[in-house]
Amino acid sequence: MALHGGAGPLRGRDYSRELINMRALVEAGRDRLMAGAAALDVVVETVAALEASGLYVAGRGASPNSAGHYQLDAALMDGPGRRVGAVAALEGFVSPIAAARAVMEATPHVMLVGEGAADFARVQGLAPITDAAAWFTHAGGGHGQAAAELATGTVGCIALDRTGALAAATSTAGVFGKAHGRVGDSPIPGAGVWADGEVAVSCTGAGEMFIRAAVAAQVAFRIRFGGETLDAAAAAALGEVRALGGEGGLIALARDGRIAMPYNSAGMKRAALLADGTILCEVF
Repeated sequence: MALHGGAGPLRGRDYSRELINMRALVEAGRDRLMAGAAALDVVVETVAALEASGLYVAGRGASPNSAGHYQLDAALMDGPGRRVGAVAALEGFVSPIAAARAVMEATPHVMLVGEGAADFARVQGLAPITDAAAWFTHAGGGHGQAAAELATGTVGCIALDRTGALAAATSTAGVFGKAHGRVGDSPIPGAGVWADGEVAVSCTGAGEMFIRAAVAAQVAFRIRFGGETLDAAAAAALGEVRALGGEGGLIALARDGRIAMPYNSAGMKRAALLADGTILCEVF
């Protein structure tokens, strides 16, 4: 499995809390996978924990948009059958990834947005945010954190379970000060998230460029139709983001257990459980 807490960390900042958090979540995911948990369950549980930590620009750590609203996006994809669930511009709920899973499992749709997504989440009984000022760790504009830092904290997780199934999940608040109603790549299957029978991908970075390059699906299609290796496919897709003027990164996991975690920004908060049991946890 692998997870990320966003590309573009700032040099000179202490990321010890994030490193501790990411390692603990990989260890928890490892134990769940070894016990026979489904990849889909592990990626949802991991992303929900990343959202709840308040350490990243997703879930509790969300940054407000230009209108002062906390509009959150999330998506997940289950490789077997390519089932997808997504929400965009969701307001008022603790876990966007939980709402995305509910869309996948309780509706015939792929994505719900805005007020419709909130109405659906309410009917599903998902945990609401009753006091935004108390809930969000970046309420009021980040408590002194740089806008550059609040712009780079999308979270994601990918996993391969004992049955050979792959799954991916991504969650974000998007860029700091984004336009009201703006949606990036994170909730869009093929752009910010993808899983099929060959590979699982979760992306982070300049969302508009990841959409324009269809990065997550491009990695999968380069492997399936182009015969490229995981590393080559991930690097080439990210290269298109750079060519469009964007920065970011991605995590990708192939069905044989190989993992790629390239980025073209200063760094990317990331952690992974390798096939031999080794855990990697890095920022730069």
